[in-house]
Amino acid sequence: MESYLNKEKPEVRLRAFRAIDDPETCALFVEGHKNVLTSIGVTKVTSSKNEWVDNPGAFVLIVESLDKKKVYGGVRIHVAGGSQPLPIEEATKALDPAITTLVYNYAQQGTGEFCGLWNSREIAGYGVGSIFLSRACVAISTQIGIKSIFALCAPYTVQMGINSGYEIETSIGNNGTFYYPKLDLIATTMILKDPEFLSKAVEEERETIFKLRENLTITRLEELRKKQIEIHYEIQIPNLENWDLKAAIANTSLPSAQVKTQDFDEFDIFS
Repeated sequence: MESYLNKEKPEVRLRAFRAIDDPETCALFVEGHKNVLTSIGVTKVTSSKNEWVDNPGAFVLIVESLDKKKVYGGVRIHVAGGSQPLPIEEATKALDPAITTLVYNYAQQGTGEFCGLWNSREIAGYGVGSIFLSRACVAISTQIGIKSIFALCAPYTVQMGINSGYEIETSIGNNGTFYYPKLDLIATTMILKDPEFLSKAVEEERETIFKLRENLTITRLEELRKKQIEIHYEIQIPNLENWDLKAAIANTSLPSAQVKTQDFDEFDIFS
């Protein structure tokens, strides 16, 4: 099938993989994400070197054409103890160094971060970035084995996080918020503390995520605001026999108390 998107009822694949297992798709993710950021005027980002493509603790979800030649959106889960600090640490440690200790404490049971969420304008309005990638991200967390998920949310995504069971983490920043990535924007620190059970998620979200976990390879006709999209879910992560969460946990360490300050425009709310 050609990389053609039927705007009346798009048909796409939503696929999960470990970053180091699919460098070609990672390159498509990077290019698509870069184009979205550039289109909204964000040029200086903490993740601009894209070291995550070589991070053994980075997992990726992408929405792509059925022929795998076009990526329309994506998101990542970074696990603490990989080859990088979590993006939320890199972005906010100059504003509140307590973030590093907070992450470390959660990392002792296995933690990660929901980050890098984007979708192209070509597929905007169908719920890819606002709902379906987010749900799938929570769904695959149990395969990875992590017991909590961090997220740094723009104001318009906070309620979406609450619906999925995330809680605002008030112990850092200004009751959980930061002026980030610049002084006229606010980001909120949120944590999903039980991704396996989702005890604080609204019932509809919990049931949908549980159904995805039960059917990792399934085609669903999804609908948002009277727009339909057919999604071929392939969210069984390949090669998990090579993934060792215990090794990642053992690789975490308490950070130095010395933190260098950075300019606000170096931060990346979409990191």
